[in-house]
Amino acid sequence: MLLAVLSVALIASSSAVAPAVPGGAEQPTGLPAAGATPFDRQGMWIWYVDSSDGGDLERIIARAQRFGIGTLYIKSGDAGSTWSQFTTPLIERLHEAGLEVCAWQFVYGDRPVAEAKVGAASVRRGADCLVIDAEGQYEGKYAAADRYIRALRARIGEAFPLSLSSFPYVDYHPSFPYSVFLGPGGATYNQPQMYWKAIGTSVRAVYEHTYLYNRVWERPVYPIGQTYLNPGHKPIQRFRRFATIYGGLPTSWWSWQETSGREWGALAAPAAKPIPGYQPMAEHPLLRRGSRGDLVVWAQTYLRAAVRPNLPVTGIFGKLTWGAVRTFQASRGLYADGVIGTATWDALLQLEPVRPGWAGTSATRRGRAGTSRAIPAHRPLSASLPAKAYEIDPGPRP
Repeated sequence: MLLAVLSVALIASSSAVAPAVPGGAEQPTGLPAAGATPFDRQGMWIWYVDSSDGGDLERIIARAQRFGIGTLYIKSGDAGSTWSQFTTPLIERLHEAGLEVCAWQFVYGDRPVAEAKVGAASVRRGADCLVIDAEGQYEGKYAAADRYIRALRARIGEAFPLSLSSFPYVDYHPSFPYSVFLGPGGATYNQPQMYWKAIGTSVRAVYEHTYLYNRVWERPVYPIGQTYLNPGHKPIQRFRRFATIYGGLPTSWWSWQETSGREWGALAAPAAKPIPGYQPMAEHPLLRRGSRGDLVVWAQTYLRAAVRPNLPVTGIFGKLTWGAVRTFQASRGLYADGVIGTATWDALLQLEPVRPGWAGTSATRRGRAGTSRAIPAHRPLSASLPAKAYEIDPGPRP
């Protein structure tokens, strides 16, 4: 995960986690009950199996059972290569112990079909779900994202549990193709990397910022919190409390090999209660003339479905988009100011968006001279926009 890449020294110092000891302040909690999907149990991410409890599978199982972990997210691939640590025997043993196993792969977009094959291979090995870890390397790559999603779904089926794990602050990354990864045919679950301490903010702020901009994808949000960098017992408990407020979906944590004793204890503590008096933010992001980025792309795909099938999907909120918004608002009895606020988003999101064919198609269209040609790969104008900021400096990949 981008926001959890640490130095080799830190990894080495944190990988020797003390084994679980019977008794003590934190009593065994047992495995959380199975939910509708593997995402519906508290989870822990494993980057390197051999750096997690020394790679001792029985110790991993015992720790998961002791500290209330029901799903393990284990790295299974990077780019077009599978990782040898993700094996069928490993998955079968974890299943025997009552655990669910999600594969996660880091993708770059240079060889999207090869990456899709790696993801599909993880599913064939027995994964209960698959997570797409797409980050800075995928910014601007709409055609690659489209190819990857189409190739992946063709291999794993439309119903297999698939999530996106990426930047939490959508507005910081106007050229990242969220609208492809979380759009029609894509991932049906959203797992933003909400590492508050690493980002340099508070638990409350990371929730409010993340949910404001991720709400419009209409995908269940399963927050990923941090146990690396020694965030402490109380902040972890606070993160769990805010998860209860913002939808009540289970959290998962990055990462096993970097979790210390007190952080494990925070995961085993009794279920978090809501914060008295706090009301979660329920607004949607505001878009108006001059807005740019993938959120505009997303809105334009809905406007195409609603009022203007030929509206260019550019990621730039210009005159044509402003006019389409006003037409849509008038048709729904909304104040026709051409601004997409919460009320207009709510009305748009009742529709089915039109899926752009960024990867091109082998289908043909008629040219002026009556000839036919394939529709080429393309991308919105906003795909060239730089990131406004990075929540954390990406750093090198392992």
